[in-house]
Amino acid sequence: MAHLIQQACFLTAPKDIGTVVPCFTRALDLRGPVRSARLHISALGMYQAAIDGARVGEFVFAPGWTEYGSRLQFQTYDVTDMVAPGSVLTVLVGEGWWGGRMGWNDQKARRASALIAALEIEYLDGSRENILTDERWRVLTTPILFSSIYDGETVDMNAPCEDLGPARILPHDTSILLPQEGEEIREMGTLSPIAEITTPKGERVLDFGQNLTGYVRLRARGRQGETVELSFAEVLDKDGNFYTENMRSAKNKILLTLSGDGEMEYAPAFSFQGFRYVRLDACPPAMTSADFAAVVVHSNIERTGDFTCGVELVNKLYENILWGQRGNFLDVPTDCPQRDERLGWTGDAQVFARTASYNFRVDKFFTKWLHDLNASQDEQGRIPHVIPNILGPDSVASAAWADVCTIVPWQMYLTYGQLHFLTDQFDAAKKWVDYVHGAGSEEFLWLDGTHFGDWLGLDAPEGSYKGSTDEGLIAGAFFALSTENLVKMGRALGKNMTEYEALYDNVRAAWQKRYAAEPGRVFGDTQTGYVLALAFDLVDQKAPYAARLAQKIHENGDKLQTGFVGTPYLLRALSENGYTDLAYTLLLQTEFPSWLYPVTRGATTMWEHWDGLKPDGSMWSADMNSFNHYAYGAVGEWMFNVCAGIQPDPENPGFRRIRFAPQPDPRMGHVSASIRTAQGLVASSWAYEGDKVRYTFTVPAGCTAVAQIGGAEYELSAGVHRF
Repeated sequence: MAHLIQQACFLTAPKDIGTVVPCFTRALDLRGPVRSARLHISALGMYQAAIDGARVGEFVFAPGWTEYGSRLQFQTYDVTDMVAPGSVLTVLVGEGWWGGRMGWNDQKARRASALIAALEIEYLDGSRENILTDERWRVLTTPILFSSIYDGETVDMNAPCEDLGPARILPHDTSILLPQEGEEIREMGTLSPIAEITTPKGERVLDFGQNLTGYVRLRARGRQGETVELSFAEVLDKDGNFYTENMRSAKNKILLTLSGDGEMEYAPAFSFQGFRYVRLDACPPAMTSADFAAVVVHSNIERTGDFTCGVELVNKLYENILWGQRGNFLDVPTDCPQRDERLGWTGDAQVFARTASYNFRVDKFFTKWLHDLNASQDEQGRIPHVIPNILGPDSVASAAWADVCTIVPWQMYLTYGQLHFLTDQFDAAKKWVDYVHGAGSEEFLWLDGTHFGDWLGLDAPEGSYKGSTDEGLIAGAFFALSTENLVKMGRALGKNMTEYEALYDNVRAAWQKRYAAEPGRVFGDTQTGYVLALAFDLVDQKAPYAARLAQKIHENGDKLQTGFVGTPYLLRALSENGYTDLAYTLLLQTEFPSWLYPVTRGATTMWEHWDGLKPDGSMWSADMNSFNHYAYGAVGEWMFNVCAGIQPDPENPGFRRIRFAPQPDPRMGHVSASIRTAQGLVASSWAYEGDKVRYTFTVPAGCTAVAQIGGAEYELSAGVHRF
């Protein structure tokens, strides 16, 4: 049955107004007092609705970002207390993800933004009325002369607001409308400047102390025509000057021209930035740093995880992991929030999914994004590099990246125990595995295609972003992993998976024959090659492969060389094969390359590159050097699963049964971790007392657990248990 909003029309401005943000308005000629009023609303672009000047809802950048060809969310707000006879409904509509330039090559052409809405009224006398978007709505220009996700916002409070006349109906399919699925994007906090800096170049810069995603809200005062002009940066350069080269073509500029009519509060309507530092390129003398606040914006995901230990650098690392997730979980799991990209990269999402689900409650967040994945999968079964897919039909099907379609649903099922992740995603996962099965020149290997490889691996050849690990090795390993995940998904759904069980055995055997034919050696002899062989269970006798991985790490000065593919599984591969001490050594390494090196350099989020900021203060590069890139924060899963030892049971997902198997190390001193699950708080802690280790485990009501300590296993019921 069609929803009321699908009876409405999409409206756009009656003529070309360039980059000016339009305001759609309708006087609500209500017949009398109302019992209830509900506003259903969406837009091709982003909208901001108000009734009599009061904002409707808390959703920032509504209606969010979806695979626009087949999916557009609408929101429903209870506005009973806001409407009355004579009220006026106004809606600003910016281009947002729909019409603005997106991607580093401006892959998306400019498209006209449009509004659709339905106001559902029930009067006190029991009668009803529906006010839909149609030609009776009017369109005005606004002081927002320009607004862009990448380039910022230009506002002139002196600009005349022109009445453009009746709105024009934009023919567009209303069947793509669906009720809100994901979490709303919200303002989640504010930060005040911790310092005002005058750089060596003489520039005035505010330091908010934290790299974040959001925007600046300011109290503006000044004479008519005076301007507030802001630029944004994540870091300062080695000389202490404002650094923006890594933003690439994203201008990230705010320009506000004042009317002189007293103090006003301003924040961008349809633009956000990734930043720690704000340069005041222009500022009326009446304003001070106290007039500026950084607003933290991300999806309204609930914090569920916590980790602390006796090493302050590791504690700071965990805080950086949290901030990296906050900054990049803005309706879709973006790679970064600052440059001309900010896309839903599948590779980043799949490597971080487990950590993400421990840190925050992300079931609703990923439900919506995975449905966009289904919508973007092509007929062959290929998965795009980014979701929503703005890169086009040729940007599809890289190993590890496209395997997101089996990795994320299975992980969400393990963490939350919600069967819909499997029922919703099984067909997409099956189509993907079937595609890979038929894509290679050899039946059980994937030797063709274009892949990202071990992206940013430190053993990359000169001039390449790809590590040295053979792409066919990686593709075959993930073919096996996705087939295994598909089998597990099918079994959990009660399906006969015999065909795919046999496929998995054949893929694993073919991978061994081609890439691990020499005992204890993986083709190419790279760290990532050994990591995948061990973590994905692709070799029968693991000991010699684990020994070779450890040897290679030692030969590299007890440092990693892995990139996006190998790093998430590195510590797991070591700890599962008797090298937990070496895993801790890597975790605690402070020299480049390591997780803690950026922390020693003052990082407040995760970096895209291990040496984004080099020891001498110079930059790794200008073109691909994000300082808020959450993927390497995937180490968080090892901190929870191995260091603290909290693990879900695949046979009883959602932490209905827990396995506690901590592997302590005296260098950590003590560890305490917890996850607030649907069942309740799951917690594990340990601390050294002399040469002994004391453990405490918390099991929620209605759950059971097993604790593995020193080779012995203990069955645990609900409650707190100490050993």
